[in-house]
Amino acid sequence: MTTRVLTAHVPFQLAEKIDQLAAHMERSQGWIIKQALTAWIDQEEERDRLTRDALVDVDTGHVIDHRDVQAWVGCLGSEDPLPVPRISQLTNSQTKIIDI
Repeated sequence: MTTRVLTAHVPFQLAEKIDQLAAHMERSQGWIIKQALTAWIDQEEERDRLTRDALVDVDTGHVIDHRDVQAWVGCLGSEDPLPVPRISQLTNSQTKIIDI
């Protein structure tokens, strides 16, 4: 694999933590930083994918009405709680209920 050197200024305390992890794990600072960057990039890519998926759900009307969620949350712990809200999908001017 071809590599490229990147330089970044980090807070002193963060650099100290990297040093401590590297020593504890018997790994290089570069290995620790590469693992951290890889995990962060994977997390951000997943967050982006989930956001795009959620926007498709919103655009297609595949949502739970906010008022239903508020009513459900408001009755939690009560003697007569409401059932968990369900996703309603709007299709051809009809509402179709989908269990979650």
